[in-house]
Amino acid sequence: MSDLAIGIDIGGTKVAGGVLDQQGAIVARARRDTPHRSKSPGVVEDTIVGVIEDLLVQVRREEVLAVGVGAAGWVSADRATVLFAPHLSWRNEPLRERLSTRVPVPVYVDNDANAAGWAEHRFGAGRGETHLMMITLGTGIGGALVMDGQVQRGRYGVAGEYGHMMVVPGGHRCECGNRGCWEQYASGNALVREARSLLLANSPVAHDLLERLGGEDQALTGPVITEAAQDGDQTCVELIADIGRWLGTGLANLAAALDPGSFVIGGGVSAAGDLLLGPARETFARELTGRGYRPMARILQASLGNEAGLIGAADLARSEVLATP
Repeated sequence: MSDLAIGIDIGGTKVAGGVLDQQGAIVARARRDTPHRSKSPGVVEDTIVGVIEDLLVQVRREEVLAVGVGAAGWVSADRATVLFAPHLSWRNEPLRERLSTRVPVPVYVDNDANAAGWAEHRFGAGRGETHLMMITLGTGIGGALVMDGQVQRGRYGVAGEYGHMMVVPGGHRCECGNRGCWEQYASGNALVREARSLLLANSPVAHDLLERLGGEDQALTGPVITEAAQDGDQTCVELIADIGRWLGTGLANLAAALDPGSFVIGGGVSAAGDLLLGPARETFARELTGRGYRPMARILQASLGNEAGLIGAADLARSEVLATP
């Protein structure tokens, strides 16, 4: 093996890493929990370095070209500074510089959705697509745009915040401070909010779901709703379909602006598969501007799962090193 790269995926309570070969296969893995769920920059940095060290002992160090770090947050255009990470105490954190003093290979930092989008473009559902948009549906909505073999990060590095397009003026309050953001209608949080409203109202249509939860509405999560829908719970099927229709509306807006060839839908909510994507495709076809007179983008389910972030972070870092004269 040669031209290996390390990818790091930073989660809320853990740091996961892998060594990627040129074909996109993960040949070594490591993971460490963040101690005491601490969000301080120093503790997370120590954990990242620990994972990298764990990986370097599993392969020949001289074959590792670079380390790529995927972070949930805004990353500067030069891929060096985490401008803002909502779930960590990072504000203008010079992460690349700090890690570079402790890691023996070049380090690059990127937004986690950018990394996932690149992975799907290179090795996953969007392979071969020249104009790809990645949409990640988790607690919120993230995204990435890959055009002609390049991740489009925007002038300041913070492109891809599609979840904060306002689709309902005066709608639900978003944690970003605005109202009516897309992620308030087409995310995992939106799915759970709508299901919980039925539970709290003691709606008879939510009886089976409450029974599945053992009577504990606080145990409600997106995966539980998805599992119930896949088992045939019609209320949960309808809840996911509602999310899918909102997804289709947002995709139609994005297609009008950017005209991609494919949308790749990832994140935890995408596990619902066609229960989500079927309604999304129907709404997209109905609301797309110029429908009937233009080619329609494909709407695909992501194929790389939870490892897309570290795969993309590693491959982007390797690409950067190989492109440097």
